[in-house]
Amino acid sequence: MPTRRATLKLVGQGLALSSAASIASPLWAARRAKGVAALLVPLTGERAALGRSIAAAAMLAETDATALRVIDTGGSADGAVRAALAAVKGGAALLLGPLTAAETRAVAAAVGARVPVVALTNDAAAQGNGAFVLGITPAQATGALLGYARSRGVRRVAALDDGTPWSSACVAAAKRAEGDLGLIVLPTPAGGVAGEADALFVPGGSATALAAARRAREGGVQLLATVQALDYRPDVLAALQGAWIASPDPARFATFAAAFAARNGGRPGAIAALGHDAAGIAKTLRDADQMTREGVLREAGFDCTTGPLRFRADGSCARDFAILVAKDGLYEKVAESRGA
Repeated sequence: MPTRRATLKLVGQGLALSSAASIASPLWAARRAKGVAALLVPLTGERAALGRSIAAAAMLAETDATALRVIDTGGSADGAVRAALAAVKGGAALLLGPLTAAETRAVAAAVGARVPVVALTNDAAAQGNGAFVLGITPAQATGALLGYARSRGVRRVAALDDGTPWSSACVAAAKRAEGDLGLIVLPTPAGGVAGEADALFVPGGSATALAAARRAREGGVQLLATVQALDYRPDVLAALQGAWIASPDPARFATFAAAFAARNGGRPGAIAALGHDAAGIAKTLRDADQMTREGVLREAGFDCTTGPLRFRADGSCARDFAILVAKDGLYEKVAESRGA
């Protein structure tokens, strides 16, 4: 059923949360038998609003404040390391976050050999050394989308790179996957044309990318997109009308967004949803008394707001995606992609 486009829009929330001052409290120490987790996010600095939104989302999944402590990273790698060391010293068996790749690499180097780190970054280069990347990566979204396109008869894909980091990473991922998927991927610069392609992959949302999308659609070429391209401006929605889109399932997200709004007001973003998922993973492992690397790698995986997923030993994860069709400002789910 179509889903309102607004549910995936990121809006920072001004929500007050507790600091790490009580990290070594007796109540927290009492939880060590089954394990406790620490969420490492920026509560001060430029990304403080985002950090508070992530923490508020996490508390929807884990309502026991003694089982999950939120620790301020200050938005820097040094701050993230200090937060991680304080968490481990206080008895944390699992770290959730930090937010960026640079922070994740620093934290993994400092404590990854002692506790698993489920990071919120979507940079696959940050995985390993004890860190597991929970963020939705360009390769995951691209693989899911192109796999569906191939199943629908697409053979030649023009992949439009508008120069943004997400777009460039998606185009590179598409090129790497062409042999496995049986596709011919034609990297196309911004302002380029689809040529003889069956489909145009538009992972970015710049003006030049959208102009190319309009021309391709008018020429009868199937459009392909990812959620990163959709910022819900009217021109974006109009340009990508009829596009196939790889996305977390909007129905799952809508349920989470409604619960978030009921407690906190406002709408959460996709990054906040990752905080909710990370806390849900920690709660699942704590309830099973398995808050270890082996627990993170459990075969059953985890049922998350952003879709079912399962971590791999190299720190990556296989996750399910919904395949949507954009129509008149709404999304219709037409398929699912398993384990991208």
